[in-house]
Amino acid sequence: MSSLSVYHLSTPDIPNKVLTHLEDIASTLAEHGVRFERWQASAPIQAGASEQEVIAAYRQCIDALMAERGCTDVDVSREADAGLLDEHTCEEELLRFFAAGRGLFNLHIGDYLYAVLCEKGDLIGVPAGTRLWLDMGEEPRFVAIRMFNKRESQVVRFTGDKIAEAFPRLDD
Repeated sequence: MSSLSVYHLSTPDIPNKVLTHLEDIASTLAEHGVRFERWQASAPIQAGASEQEVIAAYRQCIDALMAERGCTDVDVSREADAGLLDEHTCEEELLRFFAAGRGLFNLHIGDYLYAVLCEKGDLIGVPAGTRLWLDMGEEPRFVAIRMFNKRESQVVRFTGDKIAEAFPRLDD
């Protein structure tokens, strides 16, 4: 089940609130410019589906979002980068859709951490420059569709802050 846990930075072990309803998660994140929505596949996806088959199942939603956001490229990711467990920023808006599996997006906004658990069917859009880290779990199993304006602009810049070490991990 998708969820949003909101922590004050001073209390990383106790969330101020935990939300599990799509509308509550989406409206809370929207206050900070973060997009959260749920998509449905237009066709069933079989285990081991190719990148083209995964994209085809969500083509209508992908095309609409890419046109809206000015994206020019799309791909499918199945591997986690352990380096993304450290706080960083991206030069470009981060758009990820989970076709399978799950991942925890930790957004450091002001004095709060917004821990967004994304699962199959969830789309998250995080504004460029947002401080964040991603946790795909100890044994990552996911299929994520990524949309870009320029693949080269997906460069991450690490903040050097060790804040991620203070908060719960996906598998905790």
